[in-house]
Amino acid sequence: MSYTVYLSGEIHSQWREEIKQGIQVLGLDILVLSPVTDHDASDAAGDVLGEEADNFWRDHKSSKVNLIRTQHMIDRADLAVIRFGDKYRQWNAAFDAGYCAALRTPYITLHSDELIHPLKEVDASAMAWAQTTDQVISLLQYILQD
Repeated sequence: MSYTVYLSGEIHSQWREEIKQGIQVLGLDILVLSPVTDHDASDAAGDVLGEEADNFWRDHKSSKVNLIRTQHMIDRADLAVIRFGDKYRQWNAAFDAGYCAALRTPYITLHSDELIHPLKEVDASAMAWAQTTDQVISLLQYILQD
C-alpha cells in the first residue's frame, strides 16, 4: 500500500527529519509533503506581489500564497501529522487540523501532554495523539502493513 502524508506544524525542531528517516529505515511506501519550513521564506512568500508598509498586509499576502501550497498538499494527502511545539503557538497548524477535519482527511496530532487542554478540540477530531516521532513512525508502519 502506498500513502501520502502531509507534515504540518512546528518548524523549529527536527521532527520532520526524524519521521522521514524512520520511514526510510522501515522502507515504508510513503510520499512525504510539507509546507515551506524556512521561516523567513514563508514570511516573504507574498513579497513578489509588492512591498507593504504595514506588516498586517505583508502577512496577509504571504499567508494566502502559502495557503495555495498548503491546501493543495492537504488535498493530496491520505493522512496528516500535525505537530504542536511547546515554544511557539502554531495557529497555522490548528487551521490545518480544521481543514483536515472538514475534508475528512485523517490526522494525527503530535504534542506534549502539557498541551492536552489547549488542544482538546483539535485532538477530539484526530485519529490519534502521539507524543513522540517514534510513535508516529510506529503508527505509519501499522497503517501500511499488509
